[in-house]
Amino acid sequence: MFKYWSIKRYGTKLLPILERNFGCKEYYNASEIRTTIFKNNFSTKYLPLGYILFLDDLSLKETMYIEFPQIEICQYRKEITDYLESKSYHGYLQVLSQQA
Repeated sequence: MFKYWSIKRYGTKLLPILERNFGCKEYYNASEIRTTIFKNNFSTKYLPLGYILFLDDLSLKETMYIEFPQIEICQYRKEITDYLESKSYHGYLQVLSQQA
């Protein structure tokens, strides 16, 4: 249950907070995402999800290589997408399945 709500929070709350703090952008940088997640008490366990949602592809690969070298981006995206589908989630996080 906590996993679902933590992930859902990334999909519903992270973007509005990023926009409020850093303006409306297509992509944000890793430090903006990281700062927002830590300052607003998001579950840091899903920090890679924040990166996947709001970093451009090149920054995502570089950041994940440095901070989470053990995580395969495509596999992580698929795991989150599969989990959300099993919960019948229909929100912003559906963008994950469109990115794959």
